Amino acid sequence: MEKTQQPPARWQAPFFTIWTGQAFSLVGSRLVQFALVWWLTQTTGSATVLATATLVALLPGIVLGPFVGTLVDRWNRRMVMIVADGFVALVSVWLAYLFWTGSASVWHVYVAMLARSLGEGFHWPAMQASTSLMVPKEQLSRVSGLNQTLQGALSIVAPPLGAILLGLLPLYGILGIDLATASIAIVSLLLIAIPQPERAAAAGTAAAGGAGRASLWQDFRAGLRYVRGWPGLMAVVLLAMIINFVVNPAFSLMPLLVTEHFHAGVLELGWLEAAWGVGMVAGGLLLTVWGGFRRRVYTSLSGLVLSGIAIVGVGLASEHAFPLALGCLLVAGFLNPFVNGPFFAILQASVAPEMQGRVFTLVGSLISAMMPLSLAVAGPVADAIGIQSWYVIGGVAFALFGAGSFLVPVVVHIEDNGHSTPDGGRTPAPTEFSLAGD
Repeated sequence: MEKTQQPPARWQAPFFTIWTGQAFSLVGSRLVQFALVWWLTQTTGSATVLATATLVALLPGIVLGPFVGTLVDRWNRRMVMIVADGFVALVSVWLAYLFWTGSASVWHVYVAMLARSLGEGFHWPAMQASTSLMVPKEQLSRVSGLNQTLQGALSIVAPPLGAILLGLLPLYGILGIDLATASIAIVSLLLIAIPQPERAAAAGTAAAGGAGRASLWQDFRAGLRYVRGWPGLMAVVLLAMIINFVVNPAFSLMPLLVTEHFHAGVLELGWLEAAWGVGMVAGGLLLTVWGGFRRRVYTSLSGLVLSGIAIVGVGLASEHAFPLALGCLLVAGFLNPFVNGPFFAILQASVAPEMQGRVFTLVGSLISAMMPLSLAVAGPVADAIGIQSWYVIGGVAFALFGAGSFLVPVVVHIEDNGHSTPDGGRTPAPTEFSLAGD
């Protein structure tokens, strides 16, 4: 395995070759996601079914995520991404065949969502961990902003394009598009070498009490100690767990907000998701240019407070005030890059390269751990008292917890507090967080 190396002076060409391929793949994935969710909505009309679909897609990351990250840190990250993209493409082929033969049912869609989530669960940490080795630290916030811009652009393009394609193509045709875009991503990965981190063999040797490479279990435990030894990160994870519990069900049930509360259809759903996307593009571009506050956590917390207020507005919009909900989602989307982008930049800049796969998946698993319970509650409750109530509850939680976190020292100082090394020692987190132009 290659040793860790500093990003080359001309890092842009190799990184953006891979980034562009992944962007094409994401377009196909978003089209499939939109089409499958709308198919479930039209076929069943049940909030419980939509909540179950979201739950099924979350399970691999929650249950297997920490072990997946350990494997990503041990394996060649480029090959992990190639295999993951290929696996997801094969799942699309299988589901396309079922729709083509007219034999697809709800449980088939559940299985496909579960399998696609498993592939993406390997791909995401491998890409995030590779980014920190291909991009200079001082550019990570801007790349995070660009990633948020991409997500926003996909939210703009995918819903209306998905709605148009659903009128022009059978569902198996949309799955065929996903196969083509996944192929583009795989080709880009085959063309570019990705640097690999040098494993911290000393930690594994000490844990094993002798020579040799650490076992999978020892690597997993090292990742746990690493995360547990960083108080600021643990506080942020706890905050995110609570917020995810109260707000994510609202977005999972958005198709029913459109059909049952606003008495609208697929076009209006596309407009709502596109409004979120337009906001994300604008916010991501601003973050890319500006970079955020010098202390990145201030950017995230400020975005959290303001975004919560906007989400409350969606929940308070009456059935005749669809434009109000549209505007509030536009504002919430604009603020979303300022919540997520700086946090990922903090992790990419602070976590040792050979630990990043484990840390990213552990953090993701912990943040997602509360969501199955919230989805199990959200479906029946939304069927009983109305979907818009979840937007009010979630938005208030966003704003209150974001504001309160400014008073928590370990959160405010997450960028300069020390964290434990894999062998239990103490190492200060890097302090080079200023961005060019700040």
